[in-house]
Amino acid sequence: MEPGDAIVRQAIRRDLRSRDAVSDAPLPITPEDQAGHRDPADEPAGGGGSIAATSGASVPDPWLWQGHRIAWAQAGSPDSADRVLLIHGFGASWGHWRHTIPALAGMAEVLAMDLLGFGASDKPRSRLADEPLQAGAVRYCFDLWADQVVEFLTWHGDRGQRLHLIGNSVGAVVALLAARRLEQAGQPPVQVVLIDCAQRTLDRKRLAEQPAAQRALRPLLMGVVRQRWLLAPLFRFLARPGFIRQVLRQAYPSGAHVDQQLVTLLHRASIEPGALESFRGFVNLFDDHLAPDLLAQLTLPVRMLWGGSDPWEDPAEAQRWAAAYPCIRELRVLDGLGHCPHDEAPERVNPILTTWIGLSGEGSLAEPLNA
Repeated sequence: MEPGDAIVRQAIRRDLRSRDAVSDAPLPITPEDQAGHRDPADEPAGGGGSIAATSGASVPDPWLWQGHRIAWAQAGSPDSADRVLLIHGFGASWGHWRHTIPALAGMAEVLAMDLLGFGASDKPRSRLADEPLQAGAVRYCFDLWADQVVEFLTWHGDRGQRLHLIGNSVGAVVALLAARRLEQAGQPPVQVVLIDCAQRTLDRKRLAEQPAAQRALRPLLMGVVRQRWLLAPLFRFLARPGFIRQVLRQAYPSGAHVDQQLVTLLHRASIEPGALESFRGFVNLFDDHLAPDLLAQLTLPVRMLWGGSDPWEDPAEAQRWAAAYPCIRELRVLDGLGHCPHDEAPERVNPILTTWIGLSGEGSLAEPLNA
């Protein structure tokens, strides 16, 4: 089960008339925040400093892609032999890599960006798969975000560096699809790293695997999310700092790094104009690419990191993937960690990432699992 599905289910089952019980004290939002296009990563967060300051990344002017502004960040030297592109999950932003960027910047050029519809990137009106074309509307889906990744890399320029794609959750599926396109174009990354990749158990193609109760709930989920008049009050509830903290306590079972800085990052992005639209676009992911299909097509090395206590993406399924797909060179399951181990326990994850990136210089990226 992916986080977006779990969050919607939890909210639907809650009596919305008692929503004040989990509201917590709201974070102060100024009229300028509401009206302006400001990167949440630049905002001070409860004494913890801005995400940009924590990560050490610079935040250049937005990249203009298909008429939309895309927020992105950069760290490390562009003269490095390795380039890393970090791809966040659904509802997050580049700032979710706040503890990863400084660890990698000493050995690689590090790039991260907000996928269209998230963070400080533009959030155009959503179009569902069965809706007619509309001027200015986009179909939020894996193909859209993979296009964004590939075209961002083209725009940023090819300096002959070794490219590593690292994605978390839904961003891991985006990384796989972008890698397949780059491989087909003769410009493959040297490896893809998946961190708690979305298994997407509620996809239409996997629905028969689910218990009857979950199959019955799926039409309700789709019906609520696709109707803006129903979705708007639900989304306002989900975007409250108190609810965000509740979800983070599930995603980060150890409780580490669930701080005001993280809550602020997620909350500020959720109140930007258009944030509702990318959330509505979640419906499109109910019938989209599945990670196993992409893994079966790749020949380049894939490595996987998994939180052993991930509440949404089963580590046992990751182990089945590792046994089934030759492209997977290694799987590391980290006991006690949840869906976002790179942020929950960077002291455990960063040494693994730096080791894996370092393999490219040693010529040993293609070594088989447990070699």
